[in-house]
Amino acid sequence: MQNRNGASRRDMLRSGMMIVAGATVASTARAQDEKIAQELVQYQNEPKDGQKCNMCAQWVDPNACKIVAGKISPNGYCVAYAPKEG
Repeated sequence: MQNRNGASRRDMLRSGMMIVAGATVASTARAQDEKIAQELVQYQNEPKDGQKCNMCAQWVDPNACKIVAGKISPNGYCVAYAPKEG
């Protein structure tokens, strides 16, 4: 079944699961006050579905993240992605 925008229930559930996974990873990192390995958050150097690191609330210029360890591409993506407010 698809909604008016053409998104299926499966797509919506997948997006919801990614948001929950990202929030869980982010809260775990804050609780431990350590950065998470890129592999654990499925970090990639390319954006995914228009989502990219420099549009994330965790982004730190010029090439870092508040919760993910290592050098981060502004065009990268991981499951901890959380869009900036505003």
